[in-house]
Amino acid sequence: MLDYLPTWLEMKEFTSSRTQNSPDEIWLLQHPPVYTQGVAGRPEHLLHDNNIDVVRIDRGGQITYHGPGQIIAYLLLDMRRYNLGVRELVRRMEGSVIDLLKDYHISAEGRTDAPGVYVNGAKIAALGLKIKNGCCYHGLSLNVHMDLTPFSMINPCGYAGLKVTQTHDLGITDGIEVLSRCLAEKLQTRIIEGKNDH
Repeated sequence: MLDYLPTWLEMKEFTSSRTQNSPDEIWLLQHPPVYTQGVAGRPEHLLHDNNIDVVRIDRGGQITYHGPGQIIAYLLLDMRRYNLGVRELVRRMEGSVIDLLKDYHISAEGRTDAPGVYVNGAKIAALGLKIKNGCCYHGLSLNVHMDLTPFSMINPCGYAGLKVTQTHDLGITDGIEVLSRCLAEKLQTRIIEGKNDH
């Protein structure tokens, strides 16, 4: 469990000090309860003050929630190595989660109008990136087995009334450790190895 603010600062430092030879990394972790507000975030999307800190950050997108029981996968990549634009990277990130859920016989999809992964219209994974000098940081969050109540205090990702779900509520009994390993493998396959067929 790592606090959000120092982790964000470490991502920024890692990215700003990269060279052409710096290895790419995927960080897998959990955060204590925190709301993060992207560069386009509007204060009115926080509907109720519930004593959870709101951190304004440099990724795209609106407000979302991070907390225990949610996998965070931060992607620190030199996108030029993989000849990836932002939209293609987002699609591959979504595809990684879709592939993971497919292994559990759950059908999920991405949406072009609202990046993320959805099961029956409910959001199970959110994502946001910051691109700097051809390199990215931030990444995606996958809801596994958490208290979803804090999502009801916001318009998740700026969408009023957007339902959220998690793997536990879909009948997946595997926990954070197993699903983190699976997600890392799917991201590796989709992004590093460039396999992109559903």
